[in-house]
Amino acid sequence: MKWIIRPAESQSDWLNGIWPIFQEAVRGGDTLAFPPDTDEASAREYWMLPPPARVFVVVNAEGTIVGSSFVKPNQPGLGNHVANAAFIVAAVASGHGVGRALAEHAIEWARQENFSAMQFNFVVSTNTRAITLWKNLGFLIVATIPEAFQHRGLGRKVDAFVMHRFL
Repeated sequence: MKWIIRPAESQSDWLNGIWPIFQEAVRGGDTLAFPPDTDEASAREYWMLPPPARVFVVVNAEGTIVGSSFVKPNQPGLGNHVANAAFIVAAVASGHGVGRALAEHAIEWARQENFSAMQFNFVVSTNTRAITLWKNLGFLIVATIPEAFQHRGLGRKVDAFVMHRFL
């Protein structure tokens, strides 16, 4: 399927698409560091970032938002040449290439914006689907943070990875 990826239009896209997907993504407590009960205002502040960050949505043929991403400098100032990104995909769209489409788009957008690399600071080690995708897209695990994630089902014994690739 061909997905349409476009910049997010703040309030309407947030309430009608991104926020419900965000809630769904954090509810399980197994892939993202946010508390499962993250409130709407906190989630919006984290996800709907101002420039120089860019927030994107992916929509299906019916115009329904099925995923979102943001790309931003990983650090300010002298670290702003390395991009950071985050991704969420609706459960109904999982396994249909939405995550890959968002990731490929984020890499290309970051390249066009003159970032020299992309880094993910906190990839939960049990999130094997994401790790496989990132590796397939050229990311390497450059560091392991021992017992960094409080997995809802597995407890505090879950590592997190720092993943990186040059653009």
